[in-house]
Amino acid sequence: MTASDWKKITKQLRNKPAVMQKFLKHSKPKDRKTGIAARKCERCGRFGAHLNQYNLNLCRHCFREIAEEIGFRKYS
Repeated sequence: MTASDWKKITKQLRNKPAVMQKFLKHSKPKDRKTGIAARKCERCGRFGAHLNQYNLNLCRHCFREIAEEIGFRKYS
C-alpha cells in the first residue's frame, strides 16, 4: 500500500470511527527504524543519498545547493 492509498482510505473512513480503528489496528504502515526509508531530507523529502553528519539531515542534492550558505567550502 502506497502513501497516497493510505491517505485516500483514511480520508474515506473519517466518518466511520469503528471501521477506522479496526483499519488502523491491522493496516497502519510501520515506523521505519532501518533502511533507506528511515530518514528523509528535511528540505525536499527525498529518501536516498542522505547526509546525517553534523545533524544536517539533508539529501546530497540539497546539500550541494546550500553548502556555501551554511558555511562549507569547496577545496578543489
